[in-house]
Amino acid sequence: MYEKLCFVWVNFPDDPNVCDMKYWYLCPFENVMPGDRVIAPLGRHNNTQEGVVCEVRFAEEYSAPFPIYLIKSIRKLLKQEQGDV
Repeated sequence: MYEKLCFVWVNFPDDPNVCDMKYWYLCPFENVMPGDRVIAPLGRHNNTQEGVVCEVRFAEEYSAPFPIYLIKSIRKLLKQEQGDV
């Protein structure tokens, strides 16, 4: 049986060059939720940026939302504070 992996779709609203693009990442943090902020590598040089999780999906490797060999991993989870809107 295959183990399900956590995938997250991240948006980078503070970067005008990529704010309308969809980026999928592997996420080692299973308590991640839409609206949480994360630190993730972006671009050819893997510079880290802060982004917002838009969708969380658990799937087997063969059902990944993007080719698994191209997916990068979330580096840090910045949980949304309870008072955040």
